[in-house]
Amino acid sequence: MAYPRVDFLYLNEQDMIAAGVKDMKGCIEAMEEMFKLMKVGNYRMGGANGNSHGTMVCFPESSPFPEMPVDGPDRRFMAMPAYLGGKFDMAGMKWYGSNCANKEKGLPRSILMLTLNDKDTGAPLAYMSANILSAYRTGAVPGVGYKYFAPEDAKVIGVIGPGVMSKTALAAAMAVRPGIETIKVKGRGKASLEKFIEAAKKDYPSVKNIYAVETIEEAVRDSDIVSVSTSTPTTGDTSIYPYIKEEWIKPGAIISSTAALRFDDDFIINRARTVTDNIALYEAWEEEYAPEAYKTVPIPAVHVEDLIAEGKMKREQIDDLGDVLTGKIPVHRDPKEIVVYSIGGMPVEDVAWGTIVYRNALEKGIGTKLNLWETPAMMV
Repeated sequence: MAYPRVDFLYLNEQDMIAAGVKDMKGCIEAMEEMFKLMKVGNYRMGGANGNSHGTMVCFPESSPFPEMPVDGPDRRFMAMPAYLGGKFDMAGMKWYGSNCANKEKGLPRSILMLTLNDKDTGAPLAYMSANILSAYRTGAVPGVGYKYFAPEDAKVIGVIGPGVMSKTALAAAMAVRPGIETIKVKGRGKASLEKFIEAAKKDYPSVKNIYAVETIEEAVRDSDIVSVSTSTPTTGDTSIYPYIKEEWIKPGAIISSTAALRFDDDFIINRARTVTDNIALYEAWEEEYAPEAYKTVPIPAVHVEDLIAEGKMKREQIDDLGDVLTGKIPVHRDPKEIVVYSIGGMPVEDVAWGTIVYRNALEKGIGTKLNLWETPAMMV
């Protein structure tokens, strides 16, 4: 960078696609490298503990100020900063506004942007559309888990919640287990189910059977991989979270969850293998929302943290994916073990994949170069 002039690259959604944001195989590889860097500590996220998911602005149920937004489903703003070292060596922040009512206007629920910054000066390097980027990195994280824990000859995947996150998790599963022959989908709405199935048939012509099921049990039974990504309110009543009974689960299966999911405590305490994408993230949530963090953050490993706090489980009963990737613990302790893989979502993932896409764009001459200033008008 030539100082004091500051230029940065703007990448709209089509630019991102042209720069390879939909390369799921590459995204999985980037996430795998990211996890290894995280395990040795070569990263930072928000908060004093360096593991915060981000900072969120929520709105009140009512307000005396007529212009102020009021609370509603997924109505919030959030800033998610991170730094990742190694070959990425990049700082950045994902920013998003979210409102379920956006769908009535023909917009996505969340509208996301990612800024990448020079780690030394803080100057912007890139400002990019991040909806597709966020969806793909969210799918690639379970993909890393499928790569290591799913049976090599996996033939059946059950998908619970046919939304965007499930589409990219399915793409990741197909990237690492191309022998899948059956896709079962459980959803609430007919239109979303039909749309998901239509897209799956188009994208994966090698798959013999793609169909909807009526119950979670049908989605889980006989599945080698179960992907759960549902929209479930967190009202404090954990009994409304989607529930999976142990007897439905095929021995050796992996169940990934990016959202609410519930099991019987006896199964979680005594027989399931709990794996997290970043154990420190769950410890941070437990610290922030104690004593019953699971009522606010409904991911299975958060409930495990609650059980540890209650003295019902031990810290050693949670495995961290990074320890598997770096060889500190075995991929499998038992070939028939059932892996419950919790995925919290982290801004370091956006920085990792955003950096790769940004560098692709520079190499290919994609995007619009914008000027911040020739020289700063004020020095503050």
